[in-house]
Amino acid sequence: MTDVAILHNPRCSKSRATLELLAARGIQPHVVDYLKTPLDTDELERILGMLGIGPRELMRKDESAYRDLGLDDPQLDRSELLAALVANPGLIQRPIVIANGKAAIGRPPEAILDIL
Repeated sequence: MTDVAILHNPRCSKSRATLELLAARGIQPHVVDYLKTPLDTDELERILGMLGIGPRELMRKDESAYRDLGLDDPQLDRSELLAALVANPGLIQRPIVIANGKAAIGRPPEAILDIL
């Protein structure tokens, strides 16, 4: 199997459960604490491409920052949404597992199994 990486937030129960799911299958992923090591625009674009979604679909819309920054404005373009994700990594859905040139959001954790 190729390398497996997880964009992980240790405070997130879904992220911890996804790590446990990987461990139960004998997979030791490269763990990226994206809150401490934020992604840049190029990395986000690469991940969005693997997920097949746009930046707004990657956002946690229930976060106060989403409302406070007015990110629900349909007039915001892709570059503005990406800039918001880079500046506010807590808005990124989690966890994201990357394996075999594909990515999946672990909500629920079992959603990642298709890419392994």
